[in-house]
This record gives sequence, C-alpha cells and structure tokens, in this order.
Amino acid sequence: MARQELKERGTVSLMINVLIFQVVLCASLHGCFAAIGQSPPPRKRSTVHPTAVNSLGSSVYLPVSGNVYPLGHYSVTVGIGNPPKPFQLDIDTGSDLTWVQCDAPCTGCTLPRDRLYKPAKNNYVFCKDPICAALQSPNPHQCRNPNEKCGFRVEYADHGSVLGVVVTDTFPLRLVNGSVSYPHLAFGCGYRLQNRGPHPPPATAGVLGLGRSKASISSQLSSMGVTRNVFGHCFNDKGGFLFFGADFVPKSGMTWTSMLSSSSGKHYSSGPAQLFFGGKPTGIKDLNVIFDTGATYTYLNSRVYKNVINLIRKDLSGKPLQEVKDTALPICWKGSRPFKSALDVRNYFSTFTLSFMGSSNVQLQLPPEAYLIVTGHGNVCLGILSGAEAGLGTSNVIGDISLQGKLVIYDNENQRIGWASADCSRKFG
Repeated sequence: MARQELKERGTVSLMINVLIFQVVLCASLHGCFAAIGQSPPPRKRSTVHPTAVNSLGSSVYLPVSGNVYPLGHYSVTVGIGNPPKPFQLDIDTGSDLTWVQCDAPCTGCTLPRDRLYKPAKNNYVFCKDPICAALQSPNPHQCRNPNEKCGFRVEYADHGSVLGVVVTDTFPLRLVNGSVSYPHLAFGCGYRLQNRGPHPPPATAGVLGLGRSKASISSQLSSMGVTRNVFGHCFNDKGGFLFFGADFVPKSGMTWTSMLSSSSGKHYSSGPAQLFFGGKPTGIKDLNVIFDTGATYTYLNSRVYKNVINLIRKDLSGKPLQEVKDTALPICWKGSRPFKSALDVRNYFSTFTLSFMGSSNVQLQLPPEAYLIVTGHGNVCLGILSGAEAGLGTSNVIGDISLQGKLVIYDNENQRIGWASADCSRKFG
C-alpha cells in the first residue's frame, strides 16, 4: 500500500557531538520517502490556465513526475552543488526539512553510492545557526555547544528512521524570466536509514520539505529574495508541475480559504468545514483539514471515516457493484467487467464537498475520481482511509488523490490556501 502518514513534531535529544532533534513522525519509511482537504446544488467548475503573469519573472517552475497509483508519490528533480548533481525528491507539504540520502558514509541508503550527496567539510550547519533553531521550532532551541553540528532524526510509526546532519549547498534554479539563481539552501544529509515497514521505499533520493516554518525551501527562497513566499502544484495521473513564486497565481478563478494557525507551525490546515455528499448535508461539521502532499490518500478521523463508509455503501445499494478483496486498499468493488479508470464509475459514486464555514461559498469538491483508484485487477478502490488506523489520531488529511486535477496554491504571505480545477499537463518554461 502507498503512503499512510502525517508528520508530527518529536522531541529533542543530544547525541555525541551532534545536536539531534526529531523532525517528523510518519507511519512508514515508504511514506516519507514517497516526497501529506457541496452545498446544493453543485456549481459548475471552471478550469484555470496558469501562466506567468508577473513581468518580473521571479518564479521557479519544475516539472513533476509520479502518480497516486501505482507509484504513490509525486516528485521533482533538483540540482544540488557546483557543478549541480541531480536528485529526485518527493514533494511534501506536511514537513519542513528537505533531505537527501548522503554519503557520509551511509548505512541503509537505497541509492548507489555514486548517486548519493557527498558533503564537503564547509557544508555543515552548526548548532548556533538560526536555521537549526528554525528546524526545532516550536520546541526550545537546545544548544549546549555552539560548535556542535546541527543534526536531525526522522522517525516513523513502523519503527523506520532517518538520521543525519544539516548542511548547506547551492541549488541552481532557472527563473521563468530566463535568468539563473544560485541560492545557498539548508537541507538534511541523511546518512543512517532504517526501513522496517512492510513496503520498500521508492527509488527517490529524499524529500522536498515545503512546510510553513522558516526551514522550508519556500521560506528560505523568500528570505533570500529569490521568490515570493508562495508556491503551488498541479498533479495528474502522469505528473504535473510545481512552482515557487507568485508569477503563476491566476488573477481570477481561484477559491481561497484562510490558513489556520498551527501549534507546530508547519501544517497547511484550514477549517472548520461542513461535509456534503451528493449535494446533501451529512451532519458532519466542524472539520479542520490538513493539505498534505506527503500523503498518497485522504485520511479522516475515526468517527467521520465510519460515517463516510456508511454513506458510500448506502449510496451503492442496488447498483451493479460488489465488494471484493484487493491488495491495493482495504475497501474495493468490482463490476460486471474490469474498470479502466475512475471515470468509468462516476455514475455509481457521488461527489463529496467540503464547505468551509465562515466563508462565502468556499467549497472543495471531491468528485469520485478524487477519492477512488482503479487497480491492476480492474477493481475500483476507496482512497479515503482511517486516520486512526494510520496513527494520525483525530487529524483529517487531504492527500494527493484529492488534489489531482487542481491548481493548489499555498500563499504564505497572505496566510491562505487556494485551489481551482486546472489542466495539469500544461508545460511552461
């Protein structure tokens, strides 16, 4: 099964001569490598066509590869160092720290040694550096020796982990105006990896952390004046694109909702929202949701999940679908013949809609293709899972499956999240 995680802040510990802090807690090592949100009647959705609209051109556009099924992740390739070496990183809005597998040397890395990042002696970040404090936020910055190297530990609910140190290096980035910027960014050099989960991690080099803290790539680029502190993504079944900066933000056609302040400061959350199904209220209200590209699927707290399952099963009563076992996901159905795509079952399943309360007509519509996959066996499976069973507690997470076919923008400067139906196959630059 694909990623099942929501990253949560851990504790701080001091080990040897490296300041070590736990950055995130995920359900599986596969999850964090794989770099996690109708009122009647439904409105007709327009499709926006993002294009570079700012004459300054101070934005970065990156092609995205991947899919929800069968890969279970979306990734971009970035160059690091001088000369730059390419690294494929999983896109993760649910965690702050960008990290790569590192030859320092490495134990448990999944890539050949010649594809690992090799730090130089002058690349290391020390405990006294402000970026080290930003990675620990909101926990107190424990720095007993300013000359300690700044370290990190990523732990997983299935007991997998990544241990490493924080380094800085050049990230050559081509701006949409044709110029090239060479920012020196901080990121993690992961040199000790353990995978004890049931599934091997995908063959990516690490994670692109896009959370809300000062340590995220977007925040660092903004603080250096390279781009605005705005980024967005557009995913489909063949990949899509990711951008940093405000040049691709449409002047109209977007639906915006305010970000909620988060105790950890890193999650892109909004709410409260009311849930509708097939244009009718479900009685489920006051939902806060987290937008997390680090999660392949969408996760709901135990109470809401049970209600959603009951709604779907009741809605399918009398329709020519039969529940069947499939190794891809817990709840699946088969038809009289194998399905080829989720579009084949649109007439059998209804649309879920999150209507954000306190805002005028702010809705996130989730049609069947935003919560269903079709497996290799031709079965259709539910891509909404129990957050409690995945170790997410009462959190509600909108994952990649529900973000497909949408331009999603995280405007950190105005503390808002926006979305619109979009053609994610368009190419720029």
